[in-house]
Amino acid sequence: MSTVFVRVFKAPGLRKKILFTLGILLLYRLGQNVPVPGVDYRYVTQCIKGGDGGGLFGLINTFSGGALLQLTIFALGITPYITASIILQLLTVVIPRLEALKKEGQAGTAKITQYTRYLTLGLAVLQAAALVAKAQSGGLFPTCQFRTQIVPDTSILRTSVMVITMTAGTAVVMWLGELITDRGIGNGMSILMFTSLAASFPANLGGIKKSGKILGGWGEFAIVIVVGLCMVCLVVFVEQAQRRIPVQYAKRMIGRRSYGGTSTYIPLKVNQAGVTPVIFASSLLSIPSLIDLGGNSASGWARWIATNLARGDQPIHLTLYFLLIVFFAFFYVSISFTPKDIADNMKKHGGFIPGIRAGRPTADYLGYVLNRITWPGALYLGLIALVPTAALVLFNGSNFPFGGTSILIMVSVGLETVKQIESQLQQRNYEGFLR
Repeated sequence: MSTVFVRVFKAPGLRKKILFTLGILLLYRLGQNVPVPGVDYRYVTQCIKGGDGGGLFGLINTFSGGALLQLTIFALGITPYITASIILQLLTVVIPRLEALKKEGQAGTAKITQYTRYLTLGLAVLQAAALVAKAQSGGLFPTCQFRTQIVPDTSILRTSVMVITMTAGTAVVMWLGELITDRGIGNGMSILMFTSLAASFPANLGGIKKSGKILGGWGEFAIVIVVGLCMVCLVVFVEQAQRRIPVQYAKRMIGRRSYGGTSTYIPLKVNQAGVTPVIFASSLLSIPSLIDLGGNSASGWARWIATNLARGDQPIHLTLYFLLIVFFAFFYVSISFTPKDIADNMKKHGGFIPGIRAGRPTADYLGYVLNRITWPGALYLGLIALVPTAALVLFNGSNFPFGGTSILIMVSVGLETVKQIESQLQQRNYEGFLR
């Protein structure tokens, strides 16, 4: 493996891309530790050391590498862009104009990307305003005695400066991700998310070691490591699992030449939707909790929401979370994979599935197979997303670093990055990154 890394850095073009990517990641981590103007960082540090904070913004804090609770300029991280991308993908099915742009190729994709940027800024303004209001009211750290002193100045001017700064930070993060995609090793937004998730691992592992009681904390530490490795193996196994549907292309004579006659397959992944259903279900469940930003509402329905939906360890929250993940898994697969279009393209090029007639029977067969393999994929997503909740109970509220969402994202991004490096190595006549 060491020789493979040496060969990676010996390729001039690839070495330049990797170093450029590392430089961008360094800037990103630096921005995650620069506080927003108007925040008294001393009290923020004391509240974080007290183990307080999270709640509604717990998932966003994970995606931001802990920057959200520290109220830094990159506090929102890449979350607004992720949400905007998912919304645009869903709207593509509903709005004919967006569907037409998607079919226009590179020009249409560029236009959709521009819409995603605008929507990202709009969502960043809303999320920044919610975060600032939460911090000013003391709801960001509910049990900390210094919670009302984190933002001492609550004037409109100071609030506006904080919101604008966080929104600008989101725009910079989006720009950094696009730089990695264009000039780095690619897949920029995902790599930024990978960096944020990996940044929280040492602190969480240290917290488990510190709060542990078996062998001075080393017992719990070893259990977490073993469970994490098992989860990584499970995720890699499921993410690589696929159902290969054989496709045969008939021979065609054009002039004196023969075309076709080849055999291939359609790879249908067990987890065709990826981590998108988990992210979208988490975002949707956080919306009702935004109603009670100040935490002072005394109405019955607000208390019910705060008790059953805002807290991640409640049965109602867990049940809705699981059902939403399963629903969005099927929904996302239905809009991203259309059996009718694939069947029409196969028929146009003379392809057919052995034993299945071309056209409508092929589309029905593909839909039938897709629904059957989506069920285990959706249940797998729902169950693995609930692992952090079980870990919180097992480890007395300590942050479990190997959460289902974190592992899913990190393994998926890691595999994709390795494939990109491998393809660039093979273009330069080197051995692949993985043997």
